[in-house]
Amino acid sequence: MPNKSLEDLLALAGGARVYDLGVDLYPGVPHFPTHPPFVFGLTKRHGEVTTELADGRIASSSADAIATGTHVGTHIDGLGHFSCNGRLFGGAPTSGQSYEKGLPVHGLETVAPISRRGVLLDVARLEGVRCLPKDFSIGPKHLEEACRRQKIEIRPGDVVLLRTGWAQYWPDPAMYVTAGKGNAPTGPGPEIDAARWLSARGIFATGSDTLAYEKVPSAMPVHVHLLVERGIHLIEVLDLERIAADGIFEFLFVALPLKIRGATGSPVRPIALAV
Repeated sequence: MPNKSLEDLLALAGGARVYDLGVDLYPGVPHFPTHPPFVFGLTKRHGEVTTELADGRIASSSADAIATGTHVGTHIDGLGHFSCNGRLFGGAPTSGQSYEKGLPVHGLETVAPISRRGVLLDVARLEGVRCLPKDFSIGPKHLEEACRRQKIEIRPGDVVLLRTGWAQYWPDPAMYVTAGKGNAPTGPGPEIDAARWLSARGIFATGSDTLAYEKVPSAMPVHVHLLVERGIHLIEVLDLERIAADGIFEFLFVALPLKIRGATGSPVRPIALAV
C-alpha cells in the first residue's frame, strides 16, 4: 500500500518552482581578497586512456580537480568563522585550532542539512532602484518596510535573504568586489542595528547577494554579532535576481553544506522551492 504522506510530499515537490540561488564556479570567479581563489583544471582528457567495448567501440573518460577557499562563490559561514576577544560562539575558546585540523568546535561538519522557511526581503525594489548604491546602509527601517510591503512576517528559525541587486555585477570582478574603485572590498549591506533587528527575531540564518554580508569596508561588526554573539549563520554571494523578478518572497529554502571537519565555511548550492 503506497505511503500517502510520501506521495503527497512527492506531488508537492514535483509541482514546485525551483530557483537556483547559487553562482557558477570558474577560474577568475570574484572572491574576497583575503581568501584563496577558485582553481580548476582537467587532470585527464578524453582519449588519453581508452578501453575497447565488446562491440568494438572505443570508450574513454575525463577527470578534473578543483582547489578553492571555503568562502569563495556561494557559501555559508560556520559559527567558527569569526571570534571576539579569543572566544567563539557560546564562549568556546579559539585554543586548539591548527592549520592541519582546523577548529576543534563549530566545524562545518556540525552544520546539518538546511531545510527551512525562507524569506526574501527585496531592499533594492523597496528603494525603487535596479541596484543599491555601493555605500547604502540597510537599517531596521528598511527591513520593517520591506516586510510590510511584501506582507511578510519573520519567524523564529527562518532563513532571511536580503536583495541589494549586487548580483547583477557578478560577471565583473572589479565591480562586484570593489565597486570599480580601489582595492578594498566595497558594497552595500546591513549595519549593526539591522543585524540586531534580525537576531531579535530568532532566525537561523541570513544571507545576501553581496560578497560580504554587511556594508563594507568595515571592521565586520555584523559578522561578530550574528556569528559569535547569536549563533546565526551567514550565506553570501547568492543569486537572487530570478526569484525577485518573479516576486517570490516566501519559499522553502534548502542547502547542504559540505561536511568538512574543522572548517570555517563551505560552498553550498542553495535552492528555493515555491508553489
